[in-house]
Amino acid sequence: MAESIMLTFFTNPMSRGRIIRWMLEEVGAPYETVVTQWGAAPAELLAANPLAKVPTIIHDGAVVSETAAICAYLADAFPEAGLAPAADERAAYYRWMFFTAGPVEAAMMDSHLGVTLPPEKEAMIGYGNLARAVDALEQAVSAHDHIAGPRFTAADVYVGSSIDFYLQFGMLEKREAFARYVDRLRERPAWVRAREIDDALIAAAQR
Repeated sequence: MAESIMLTFFTNPMSRGRIIRWMLEEVGAPYETVVTQWGAAPAELLAANPLAKVPTIIHDGAVVSETAAICAYLADAFPEAGLAPAADERAAYYRWMFFTAGPVEAAMMDSHLGVTLPPEKEAMIGYGNLARAVDALEQAVSAHDHIAGPRFTAADVYVGSSIDFYLQFGMLEKREAFARYVDRLRERPAWVRAREIDDALIAAAQR
């Protein structure tokens, strides 16, 4: 690895690593990719993340895992990319990024796995119920062109990728607001580059 590359990216092209690939392409900093296979994590990844989960990054010796956390970290670590929130964007930026990472993902996974909650237990769960979580997410993407306001930020990488994934796999109700939001994000050159890189890795592995 070249001395100038101080960022190692552990991923699998059929994982949430696709989100971080997009984020890295937005940041524009050099990085080394380590593609991992399911059930065969390299020793370096195991040492960094005992769960052997991807995506994981090591940046200048610091380990960061959890996709939303990596997005937020990279925005802060590379401020010249302009993806961190301005003062008046912080509330929406953190609110909706972590709402999507927490309540929305839990709601999507519970629904996908057939987990149902009795109404009297909804107060115990962060998302309350699926319908309310989806309605809140729709309101968030409808308020502005981007999740924290009129400007694209790292929160859009995470929230937009999540919505795109759930729509593709039929886990999220197809609503016009979601489709418009995702379509705007898919026009970004970094999104296109990231998709081409990961799709090429998938194609190569299938030969």
